Amino acid sequence: MAAFGAALTVVLAASVALICLRRLSDLAVPIAQTVPARLPFAGGSEPQFHAWNRFHVRYYAMALLFLAFDMEMVFMYPWAVVFVEEGVVALVEMAMFIAILVLGILYAWREGALSWA
Repeated sequence: MAAFGAALTVVLAASVALICLRRLSDLAVPIAQTVPARLPFAGGSEPQFHAWNRFHVRYYAMALLFLAFDMEMVFMYPWAVVFVEEGVVALVEMAMFIAILVLGILYAWREGALSWA
């Protein structure tokens, strides 16, 4: 129970600090801001469209493909360390993993997820 008490104390201290800092920032910033001061910084120019503007579905497909490549790299770095100890077994396992990812990329390519037209 002492471990939970310590965790509760940390959460409580962080919450109190967050509330105090929020109130302090409210006191430091003037309440009445002009329209240009309320706009987000965009290189000095006004935004051309709203931040909640919808994106085309192709961007989401590309994001998923990026995640596939990203996960490949996430698993390859620890694999490089284990490869020294495991040898050929680790090499075969990584070849199977990459083959599955390549099949996914080939499927996406065949379905047209990589074309912007």
